[in-house]
Amino acid sequence: MGKYSDLTPEILKLSEICIKNGVIDPKLYEYYDVKRGLRDADGKGVLTGLTEISEVTSVTHKNGERVPIPGKLYYRGYNIEDLVKGFIHDEHYGFEEISYLLLTGNLPTNDEFEKFNNLLGYYRTLPDSFVRDIIMKAPSRNIMNALSREVLTLYCYDEKAEDTSTPNVLRQCIQLIALLPVLAVYSYQAFNYFHNKQSLFIHSPNPDLSTAENILHMLRPDCKYSKLEAKLLDMALVLHAEHGGGNNSTFTTHVVTSSGTDTYSAIAAALCSLKGPKHGGANIKVVKMFRYIKKNITDYNDKDQIRAVLTKILDKEAFDKTGLIYGMGHAIYTISDPRARVFKRFVKSLSEEKGRTAEYRLYSNVEEIAAELITKRRRTDKPISANVDFYSGFVYSMLDLPTKLFTPLFAIARVSGWSAHRIEELVNPSKIIRPAYRNVREHRYYVPMSGRKPQE
Repeated sequence: MGKYSDLTPEILKLSEICIKNGVIDPKLYEYYDVKRGLRDADGKGVLTGLTEISEVTSVTHKNGERVPIPGKLYYRGYNIEDLVKGFIHDEHYGFEEISYLLLTGNLPTNDEFEKFNNLLGYYRTLPDSFVRDIIMKAPSRNIMNALSREVLTLYCYDEKAEDTSTPNVLRQCIQLIALLPVLAVYSYQAFNYFHNKQSLFIHSPNPDLSTAENILHMLRPDCKYSKLEAKLLDMALVLHAEHGGGNNSTFTTHVVTSSGTDTYSAIAAALCSLKGPKHGGANIKVVKMFRYIKKNITDYNDKDQIRAVLTKILDKEAFDKTGLIYGMGHAIYTISDPRARVFKRFVKSLSEEKGRTAEYRLYSNVEEIAAELITKRRRTDKPISANVDFYSGFVYSMLDLPTKLFTPLFAIARVSGWSAHRIEELVNPSKIIRPAYRNVREHRYYVPMSGRKPQE
């Protein structure tokens, strides 16, 4: 008996047959006007639903024409930049306030905010023996897989797991918002102990700390962090909490919720979607790309050196040879990503605190030169800008957060948005979401086994 993950000669042969018989002529998609990936030919998402939770805009209309504008992101009708200015002015952490807003549709009063924080602190405790029996028994090399398994296992501890009434689902969602940071950090600690042979330490969350503070508190051996570190991590959570109903993981939440399933299954499905490198892993690619760039230049301020390396990357001669400069461009935003704009204002301060201002200058130079090169390469006037992933990986590295936690941090933030969309789908019930696929395989007659030819 071979190993569980062995690829036998039989499997390799069958895979060749699967590929040969699975390829669909690309011309058929155009012939039948199929919106691949639920997108129009220009990449714009096909309208499949309505929402009041968030809005993403990047164009305005003048004289019947679409005119690009600096991108804007709204949570429940509030401009994200106004929300950020608000909690910075009021000197409190923002993620909890944003979670309350996304879930309920309103900004909390002081009393409501305090009660919500107390609720999160109360729920930030795992069931007895959960760490020992679930997290430590089979540590995963991928923390996102661990999170999916752990969220599904929490179902077993919930006496009302199948109750899809709004009060019960809200309770489950708030519990998951509170617990996902704990699950992610503990899963990383288990991985680090079993697979990296590092010391194991499990710090209990502090109910009096914010989500961002608790992540740093639980992750670091000495539990210490600076106020600026916690504030910038909090900012990252705020900016990743929600991004319209059309992204892959949020749409997954709607699809799975429409089937009538439980909260744990819906959120686990969203986690599985976010794990995909095309969705949640972009900032990891940015960090790896910058490692390559730093190895191949001698001066972070030498724009000619930077331009030469980026040109090779675009020419598919360097880095991962995909021709992509990661962190640049977005499916919706053109002139600018509002999340990147907000982030960049605070990244410089952290780089100064960490003594990494030279790297900050490198990021700024790459952002400028990459936009110039890509625009020239595409031979278009359509602008291109850095997206939120461009700077988030740099922030996480300055916070000494392990790469293994980059995508889980995205999930910790986005579970607030997923929860809001799950509740919205339940409050506005529709038929089960069921897209259509056209069959393009011709009909065939059954052939008895004795008359079949071997597949090649």
